[in-house]
Amino acid sequence: MMDTLDEKLVTLLRHDARRSISDIAIDLGVSRATVRSRMERLEKSGDIIGYTVILRADAVDQRVRGIMMIEIEGHAADRVIRALGGFPEVSAIHTTNGRWDLVVEIGTTSLTELDAVLRRIRLIAGITGSETSLLLATPRTTRARL
Repeated sequence: MMDTLDEKLVTLLRHDARRSISDIAIDLGVSRATVRSRMERLEKSGDIIGYTVILRADAVDQRVRGIMMIEIEGHAADRVIRALGGFPEVSAIHTTNGRWDLVVEIGTTSLTELDAVLRRIRLIAGITGSETSLLLATPRTTRARL
C-alpha cells in the first residue's frame, strides 16, 4: 500500500520519469537512497509497472480527440477489441459496466478524419450501438505536460 511519500513520488515520476533521483529527493525532502528504495519497492510490488515516453506527435498530431462508447452483442467483445486494435487512431480501449460495453479513445487530425474512423468502427461486426463525445480540453491529466 502506498503512503503519502509514495504518492508524491509517483506524481513527480508521472510528470517526468527521467528526472534524476537527486532532483526527486530534493523535491521530496528525503535522501537519494530513500527515493531509490521506494522506487524499487513500488516496481517489485507491481504498483509501478513501467515507464513510458510521450511523443510530441501523440499530443500535437491528434488535434481532434473523442471518446466512443460502444455496445456489443452477445459474446463478440474479444472479436470487436481485436478489430479495434487494428485502428491506428485508437489510443486506448477500456471495458466497462453499465449501458456501454467498451469505451474507446480516438485521436485524429481533423473532424473529417474522425467521422471516417467512426463510420469504419460502426461497421465492425458485433457492434450494436455507439455514442461519441468530442474531448474539448484537458484541464487535468496524469500524463506529462509538454
